[in-house]
Amino acid sequence: MRPAVFLLVAVVVSLLASRAAADFSALAPVPPTPACCARLKSHGPNCLCRYKDDANLKRLVDTRHKRRVFTACKVPVPSC
Repeated sequence: MRPAVFLLVAVVVSLLASRAAADFSALAPVPPTPACCARLKSHGPNCLCRYKDDANLKRLVDTRHKRRVFTACKVPVPSC
């Protein structure tokens, strides 16, 4: 039984650590990855206009962050 408990704790800790890293990566001042730019281009620039009204997503699409990502991905910045 102890190995199973240890494994469960290890999995939970790794999931929490990866979740924290993922949350931080969205706000880190590093260039977006090619995959991120490809996804942004496939959705189109106006998709973020819907996110600005969502309280959970609004902080990820603030003007400064949005402009930096769109510029780095060479996508026109939407005016919404």
